[in-house]
Amino acid sequence: MHSENPTPDQDLATEASVPEANDPQAALQSLNQRLAEMSDAYLRAKADGENTRRRAEEDISKARKFAVEAFAEAMLPVLDSLEAAIGLPNASPEQLLEGVHATRRQLVQALERNKVVEINPPAAAKFDPHQHQAISMVPLPADVQQDPNTIVAVLQKGYLIADRVLRPALVTVSAPK
Repeated sequence: MHSENPTPDQDLATEASVPEANDPQAALQSLNQRLAEMSDAYLRAKADGENTRRRAEEDISKARKFAVEAFAEAMLPVLDSLEAAIGLPNASPEQLLEGVHATRRQLVQALERNKVVEINPPAAAKFDPHQHQAISMVPLPADVQQDPNTIVAVLQKGYLIADRVLRPALVTVSAPK
C-alpha cells in the first residue's frame, strides 16, 4: 500500500541511499555522521552566540566610557574659563561678572550639546508630576484667576537628559480654592 504522506521511517529510508537501507551498519554510520555534523553546527552556533554577547558587552562598556569622555571634553573649556577668572588678581567686579556670565553660557552650551536641557516652567503652567516636584501649595488671592494645581513659582530648575528627568523642577503650586 502506497501513501501520499511518508512516515518518519520512510523519510529516513528515502534519505539514505539504497545500499544503506539494506545495511543497518551503513545506516547507523550515516546517522552517526549526521549527528556529528549537527553537533558541530550546534557548538559553532553556541560559540557564535557567546562571541556576539561578549562583543555586545564590550561595545556597551566602550560606549559608556566614551560618553563620559565626550561630556568631560565639553566641560574642559568651562573649567579653563573659571581658572582664567581666578587667575586675574586685579579684576574689577564688572569684569568678574562678565566672566561669570560668559562661563555660564559655555556651561549651558556644553550641557545642551550633551542633551541636558533645563526644565523651567512658566508661571500658571499645569503641574506635571513627571517633570515637577511640588514643594508647597499656596492659596491664591480671590482676585487671581488661576486653576488649581498650576505652577506659581519655580524654586529650582530641573533638568532632562535625552528626554529623561535628571532632576525635577522644584515648584510651588496653587491650592484648590
